Amino acid sequence: MSVPYSPWRAALYAAALSLSVLSMPAHAFSDDEARRAILDLRQQIKQMNDRNQQARFQLADQIESMRHEITSLRGQIERLNFELEVAKRSGQEDGPGASVQVSNPQEQAAFEAPMQQFRGGQYQEAAAGFAGFLTTYPESQLASDARFYRGSSLYASKDFASAIKELQSLVQANPTDPRAPDALLIVAASQIEQNQLDGAKASLQRIVKEYPQSAAAETAKNRLELLQ
Repeated sequence: MSVPYSPWRAALYAAALSLSVLSMPAHAFSDDEARRAILDLRQQIKQMNDRNQQARFQLADQIESMRHEITSLRGQIERLNFELEVAKRSGQEDGPGASVQVSNPQEQAAFEAPMQQFRGGQYQEAAAGFAGFLTTYPESQLASDARFYRGSSLYASKDFASAIKELQSLVQANPTDPRAPDALLIVAASQIEQNQLDGAKASLQRIVKEYPQSAAAETAKNRLELLQ
């Protein structure tokens, strides 16, 4: 049965072998034999050192890989928590997810279909569905809600540049829209994902300044502290 390689066992073996060679009487070896024994010992020690170094490199690679995995998991958890926060505050408080209801049943159904996809985590499909709704009903009373949820779906799909564009246009068109603070919060999150930290700070500061009473303001304050 083979014994697994251990750097410590190898070091002890090398030390014992060295001592055993050195402790032998001089007459036990001829000059050639002694020379060969010393060369063999040196080769064995070199091989053990090489294995030791290789093991250290492998361990360092494993530790670095684990660090990357942990960082990735933290990012995923942060994104999921943020999505849940937005969905809870913006999607559930207003019933079906819209701040208004329309009398046209086809128009309402066209909005509800991607809304259900958003709630089910089908973000790419939801983004496409809201885009289709806005094309068909550009003047709808639900257009603002559709833009907000399209931007949220784009963020959740990691299309951060498109999310920023969609949500910034929503806020620019109607700064008093009740979803404007949350839209800016998602803009800031998208900017952080793209390493646009100055832009993210500006978006968060705008929430705190212009929407101090909103639920998003407290989240914005916390994120600003993390960006300092």
